[in-house]
Amino acid sequence: MSRARHAPRWSFSRRTAATVCAASVVLSAGCGSTQRDAHTGLAPASSVVVSASIDDRAVSISPRRLGAGPITLVITNQSSTAQQVTLETAADPGGGPGERAVQTGPISPRETASVNADVKTGTYALHVAGDDVRAARLVVGRPRPSAQNDLVQP
Repeated sequence: MSRARHAPRWSFSRRTAATVCAASVVLSAGCGSTQRDAHTGLAPASSVVVSASIDDRAVSISPRRLGAGPITLVITNQSSTAQQVTLETAADPGGGPGERAVQTGPISPRETASVNADVKTGTYALHVAGDDVRAARLVVGRPRPSAQNDLVQP
């Protein structure tokens, strides 16, 4: 009677454990990494949430002053028509449009949109198409400090 030789059960478990361990090391290498500033090697500043509201007369924004860096612009359209919002540097009077930082698609009445932008030092206008709705002004100061040593929140 010939006995077939089988690998011990534990060898499969060790091989599986070794594979899982190696895969977790490789996959976790990317966890917690952040985008670095090319000049300083530090993480960028934390994103600031900027809230904006559009009604039939004006665009409102809060905060109206902040430091340069990444922002998340959350816009609610409280007007009676769909609106497309543009955030761009404020141009000199009669100088034409400024540098566009971000533009949304059409936002339906009573709907909300969110976009990300990286704003630099300067003055920006947040406006909709047409002259019927007054634009909001955003003043961006010197760059915010790095979030290098900040606790990352979920």
